[in-house]
Amino acid sequence: MQLAQPLLVQDLPAPRLQPRQVRVRVHYSGLNFADILACQGLYQEKHAPPFTPGMEFSGTVMETGENVSAVKEGHRVIGVTGISAMAEECIVDEKALWQIPDSVSSEDAAVLPVAYGTAWMALHHRAHLQPRETVLVTAGAGATGLAVIDLAANVFQAKVIAAAGSDPKCQLVLANGASHAVNYSQNSLREQVKALTGGRGVDVAIEGVGGDIFKAALRSLAWEGRIVVMGFAGGKIPSIPANLLLLKNVSAMGVYWSRYQQEDFPLFSSAMSSLLQYCQEGKIHPHIGTVFKLEEVNEAFNHVLRRKSTGKIIISMK
Repeated sequence: MQLAQPLLVQDLPAPRLQPRQVRVRVHYSGLNFADILACQGLYQEKHAPPFTPGMEFSGTVMETGENVSAVKEGHRVIGVTGISAMAEECIVDEKALWQIPDSVSSEDAAVLPVAYGTAWMALHHRAHLQPRETVLVTAGAGATGLAVIDLAANVFQAKVIAAAGSDPKCQLVLANGASHAVNYSQNSLREQVKALTGGRGVDVAIEGVGGDIFKAALRSLAWEGRIVVMGFAGGKIPSIPANLLLLKNVSAMGVYWSRYQQEDFPLFSSAMSSLLQYCQEGKIHPHIGTVFKLEEVNEAFNHVLRRKSTGKIIISMK
């Protein structure tokens, strides 16, 4: 592949396994905005072409290298790779794999690592969300936004106000557990949140749009509120007016999910295990927007770029 060019699907020889490596037959790979940025050469982690994109997958173990003890041939697994997941086969270190419980489908499992991993890290580890607190999530109809709603409402027992850019997207967030929806293409986000919270504001804001939406979310925080930045889907990286932090004693922080894999692996792994358990127990319900075949990968990328996607877009290798 060349950067910023359509992706090519081609056959490549299968590499030999090194010690602690596992060969997985991929069933589904999640498509993330970060994959698109990586293919355009715009992501914070640069990859020299040619490379295979794809940060996460679900699949079945085909073969294990020497000294592998965590998984066995035939096990269904989810994996986190950084790149290389959008392929029929993927080779990963055994530490980057988690076994899927029998009652969880491979489709649902493929949604968990990035979207739910980011949401869990933002709500639990960064914002320290408490039961009965109020959460505002922007880009609410996207994969991570819906994961935030699902976890906040059903696991953390919080009240959720979800903001999205169209009426159909607002209907979707309400159907997926949000208490209230705000269409920020038509209404002032700050005014709507103020009205919905009786003037108090929200305890936590999970923000993925950037620009003016970030500033509106920041101004929507209650006393000692917390805002967590998880991306800039709108394209504009905002500056933070520090006086707003001071006046209400609020905290602004970021969540960069994949960095935890290198910096705090026990926390990263416990998040994956918790999410699989929530799924097994029926506490959370991943929302899949559209499934594309591998040969339709360019259509899938365009679907996301044209802002047509809601929920998680996954690529099927079957």
